[in-house]
Amino acid sequence: MKFIDLHCDTLMNTFLYKQDDMYEMEGMVDFKRMKDAGQLAQFFAMYMLSPDVKRFEPEAEFDEVSDEDYIARLSETLAKNLTMYEDIIAFARNADEMLKNEQDGKMSAFLTIEDGRSVNGSMDNLARYYGMGVRLISFTWNYANCFGWPNSDDAEIMGKGLTDFGREAIGYMNSAGMLIDVSHLSDGGFWDVARISTRPFVASHSNCRAVCPHRRNLTDDMIKVVADKGGVIGMNFAPIFLGPDPKCQDSTVEMMSEHIRHMIKVGGTDVIALGSDLDGISGNLEVPDISRMYMVFDKLAEDGVVYGTIEKLAYRNAQRVIEDCLA
Repeated sequence: MKFIDLHCDTLMNTFLYKQDDMYEMEGMVDFKRMKDAGQLAQFFAMYMLSPDVKRFEPEAEFDEVSDEDYIARLSETLAKNLTMYEDIIAFARNADEMLKNEQDGKMSAFLTIEDGRSVNGSMDNLARYYGMGVRLISFTWNYANCFGWPNSDDAEIMGKGLTDFGREAIGYMNSAGMLIDVSHLSDGGFWDVARISTRPFVASHSNCRAVCPHRRNLTDDMIKVVADKGGVIGMNFAPIFLGPDPKCQDSTVEMMSEHIRHMIKVGGTDVIALGSDLDGISGNLEVPDISRMYMVFDKLAEDGVVYGTIEKLAYRNAQRVIEDCLA
């Protein structure tokens, strides 16, 4: 089955491990495995490097660069590879370009930013990133920035909403045709987005807090609001966001099925999507790379989820949001 994945960190790895060729790479996502799996589109995140990277990726050797130089390098790496492999994959900014790519027998690559800190409170920067082809921004990662505050164990931080700039940015992104991503955002920030945004928004790589009580996951009320707004939630494959034990190291299709079926129960079949977070996660992964995505679909079928609903998870819901929001 064809599918759309709303989040991976593969571009980060091209920088950390100096992997310039994205056709066959060390890691979890590359063009060859995407093509073999029948993928329709991949949202490639430019994850903004933090001090945590050195702890998560101890073997990485990379130069210290400014945020702007880093974004330039990652976007140039993707562009170069799309030129090198233009027979199988092409850039996409909206639904029309994705459809044309599919008609031409090509996959689509969307460009996103994870952690909007490099916007630096500037509407000009936001417009410049839109001009570069960025079509989704995760407002925060694990630290506060110009948009707002991250999810946190600290109740005071978790309750903080968006900054004045963050609230203003919603209007620009709604009108320009750029997706707002609330994964990593504080609960207070989430509710600001829900209140202000006039267009669907997404949680590109988040799960259900009722199933796994990690603060990064969404409450049932949040799931309902994303659904009511016409948005989607991309299921994250990371062990820490799947299991009830915060020290969980296992990621299984059974656990994924439980989250998806809970999302359906709470928010309906139109809210489910995929946001694997591959190349940004670790642990005992039953789905270790993009080529094994079919295992998720097979497990859902085994658990009684009908084919049409699995199609919605795989690509139809994400495609609808792309059609509704991106320009």
